[in-house]
Amino acid sequence: METHAHLTPLDRLFLERAVELAARGIGNTSPNPPVGAVVVRDGRILGEGYHHRAGDAHAEANALRDVNDASGTTVYVSLEPCNHVGRTPACSHTLADAGVSRVVVGALDPNPKTNGAGISFLRERGVRVDVTDDQRARAMIEPFGESVCSDRPYVALKIAMSLDGFITSEPNVQERITSEEERLYVRDLRIAHDAVMVGARTVRVDDPLLTVRPPHDRLREYVRVVACSSGSVNPASRIFEPVPGYAKTVVLAPAGARERFADLAGVADVLFAGNDDATELDLHAALSALRRERGVQSVLCEGGPMLAGKLISSELCDRLIWAIAPLLLRGDLAVPALAGNGISGKRLRFDRVESVGPDVVISGVFERV
Repeated sequence: METHAHLTPLDRLFLERAVELAARGIGNTSPNPPVGAVVVRDGRILGEGYHHRAGDAHAEANALRDVNDASGTTVYVSLEPCNHVGRTPACSHTLADAGVSRVVVGALDPNPKTNGAGISFLRERGVRVDVTDDQRARAMIEPFGESVCSDRPYVALKIAMSLDGFITSEPNVQERITSEEERLYVRDLRIAHDAVMVGARTVRVDDPLLTVRPPHDRLREYVRVVACSSGSVNPASRIFEPVPGYAKTVVLAPAGARERFADLAGVADVLFAGNDDATELDLHAALSALRRERGVQSVLCEGGPMLAGKLISSELCDRLIWAIAPLLLRGDLAVPALAGNGISGKRLRFDRVESVGPDVVISGVFERV
């Protein structure tokens, strides 16, 4: 489908506004994507809207709500209008019925239920549709786009390391190497995902709370996840503390080692995964269970070297977020950022570079062979 429509500077301005509106729904719309829409006639905005949360009206309907007469208007929408009826009407039908004459789309919908069908329907109804390939619009739906075509959640792996590739100067020591600005950056990352995940070793060594401080208003409960390769963790760990706005912490555990996790029954939501005789955690099975049984569509992993290495070697990581602190830690006891076999030869396509205080954050996606 054509995705290189010619847009005027004014078109791009209104489409940018639709993307800005979509961002307001980040963290609340899952399992739906964040979407924004703007209704325009003769260069003047008549209505704006965005998708607030799953089950509520979609962006297009919200944008049209206060428009008395939408006939002949142009609607700018960050994502292709859906063409199927779920908990809300099909947005393509809503636009056509309103008499809209033109729709400018920021990105195609990767959902197999739509994937061009919304655009086809509008064109069949005589609506002009210009489809772009807007980088900001595509970035907005990256977690949705990956998860909707998979049996597991979208996984973003965040690692903080020294300039020479280490996370601490010695094992089993909690050592903060990045700045306060980077810490705030990570809290914003957490808001954008359904869950934040660490490994059991991180819980044992750092005893993190893994909350967003100060708390942000969010319609969905925050979810904290601990991936336990084989052994359990202390039930008195801070990550199990009840926190308003947070679901009970989920522990991913091997199905063949239930007795090891009996003491977590009262403080955690223990989710057993894999074969009944498995004593080591099958990460793919665990993530699939997290998606299927707990409705988690996207995960930010802040786990340590072992969990990070396993995610990469198992090709379960969709985006790598690499925070680099301006210091050197190399020494006989220094702990490298990644551990395990099978990570060599993996290739990434870096597409984002940011200065965060004194640190640098590089981010990219893995190239699948």
